Amino acid sequence: MLNLPRKLTSQNLGQLSQSLIFFVLFYLYLWLKINPHLIYHGGGIITNFPVFYRTWAFFLQFASYPGGPVEYLSAFLSQFLYFSWAGAIVITVVACVICACTDNFIKAVKAHRFRWLRFIPPLLILITYNRYTYHFVTMMALSIALFFVYLYLKATQKSKLVSLIVFGVLSVIVYYIAGAAYLLFATLCAIYELLFSRRWQLAIVYLLSAAVIPYAEGTLTFSISINDAFTKSLPLSWEITKYESYKIAIIMLYILYLLLPSTMLGLGLWRALVRNQPSLAQQQVNSREAKSDKLKKKIKKAPRKKRLRSRKPLWHTDSPLLRWFIGTSLLLIIAGSLTLFSHDKVQKTVLEVDYYAYHRMWPKLLRAARRQPSSYFIVHAANRAMHHTGQLGSEMFYFYQTPHTLFLTIEEHIEAYWKKFDVYLELGHVNKAEHELVESLGSVGEHPLILKRLAFINMAKANYSAARIYLGLLSKTLFQADWANSYLDRLKDHPNLSNDDQILRLRRMMVEEDRTWEVFENEQIMLELLGKNRKNRMAFEYLMAWYLLTKQLDKFVQNLDRLNDFDYSQLPRHYEEAILLYISDRKKPVNLHGRQISLDSQHRFENFKHILAYYRGNIQTAYGNLSRSHRNSYMFYYIYGLPK
Repeated sequence: MLNLPRKLTSQNLGQLSQSLIFFVLFYLYLWLKINPHLIYHGGGIITNFPVFYRTWAFFLQFASYPGGPVEYLSAFLSQFLYFSWAGAIVITVVACVICACTDNFIKAVKAHRFRWLRFIPPLLILITYNRYTYHFVTMMALSIALFFVYLYLKATQKSKLVSLIVFGVLSVIVYYIAGAAYLLFATLCAIYELLFSRRWQLAIVYLLSAAVIPYAEGTLTFSISINDAFTKSLPLSWEITKYESYKIAIIMLYILYLLLPSTMLGLGLWRALVRNQPSLAQQQVNSREAKSDKLKKKIKKAPRKKRLRSRKPLWHTDSPLLRWFIGTSLLLIIAGSLTLFSHDKVQKTVLEVDYYAYHRMWPKLLRAARRQPSSYFIVHAANRAMHHTGQLGSEMFYFYQTPHTLFLTIEEHIEAYWKKFDVYLELGHVNKAEHELVESLGSVGEHPLILKRLAFINMAKANYSAARIYLGLLSKTLFQADWANSYLDRLKDHPNLSNDDQILRLRRMMVEEDRTWEVFENEQIMLELLGKNRKNRMAFEYLMAWYLLTKQLDKFVQNLDRLNDFDYSQLPRHYEEAILLYISDRKKPVNLHGRQISLDSQHRFENFKHILAYYRGNIQTAYGNLSRSHRNSYMFYYIYGLPK
């Protein structure tokens, strides 16, 4: 008995060190692998990410209904996902709270053998973020409900009346803060009282309160709908299912909420059924304890030298250190396997590419895009990056191109709206860019990145009253306030922004005619942009790319004289390949305006023709050979179109 406190201390120290190692790795994985800033960015995919304004009126919106406080707190904390390192801290702290509260409940019911269950909720949270979805409000509500269960277990007394009063006070508070997550709080308290404290009267009252409190406090007091009163803050699939990647995340959320109640319910029922007779395992434990007592008595009687020899080595199979090492290793192996197999690499790449595109990080974008060269949206972003790095005319057919990848002309939904507005803005068609931004605003909400673009467009169009509205909203955010305030100050000092180079550049390029963009109008739009400004290099390269993708070689050749408006010392590779095809097919010379086709392009073209001739012009049988050697050439695209 004298050794018992030391044993418990050693066990607690082992559990603490195990948790510390787990959560350090948990944080590093979030920060360095998942990159929470991608979830903040959203890319038009994550449509439920909250906005946050530093105003009293914004706070009062959330204070007016149950569950509002947890939504407000979640919106505030979620903004820190803007920085991956800070977002990883926020998520890790929430996971730690859930883990600690789960562990406390397990210890309260004296189920110490099940303490390993505390690591399951953090793993479920990690899997959810591995799918690049946003459910932080649901997780925050869960952590608050479990924390109030912890308070109840600490404050509960042997007196039923005191326990009932404590439960009633906590119920009113937790329902107002966390909304329908209160149902979890009431359920866990009822399970504890019914199966572990054996106070079935309290359990019945607590279960009834799960129906009464939401209706009385939610519907009658705050006048919210019955549906919201019983579902707000819960992981409901009809609120958050949109993309395929969300399905696994939703399953994880359901498991997260049901794990502790179902486990404790099963454990309590099992104990209730076998409480009058010890189990076989308990009999074995009792037998071992009896043998251990006999052994201790013998050791006490033995001389000191014999006692020293009887001590077990450090790595004996019964050694606490060995058990800790095996348990920790097993935990990390399981955690690593789950995170490895649940990580959505495709979704991450899509978000990475969009993030790099928004922030104009072109080399990083192209490196990420090469991991998914056939993704429709990624190819669209890669085309923009190749233009800015001078590679569009030479490397565009490394990717799986179609005529629609330039402007996403066959995609009219939330994600496409988000991904198109920067292309139109850079080309100079501000009305179309503004249209796409407004569509995104209606779907994604007042995301700071959208507000920033809208403010910029309206300043360029001299719609200063509208620009001030967007700038005013941005000035109340956490991380875009400085940018907004700087422009508000500029508008005071220079009302027409005549000293802003970016604004002036866009004004020189932009056309403001209202037009509905369809596939057949892309050519006309590019020509109008070039008519406004012959030096619009992006409009020229996109026009030539359009001609290549639609196989209009006659128009392509007719516009080669525009090369003189830019600093092309050498023809881009795909231009050379298209010219060689035109000459071979039309049997007409082409005016290169003082330029020459490189010997490398001529050799590649001759090799392409030689392979076709070897297969006697049969493009089906020649496909495999040509794909291996000329997959990223314009000749291959011209013959086969979209590759298989």
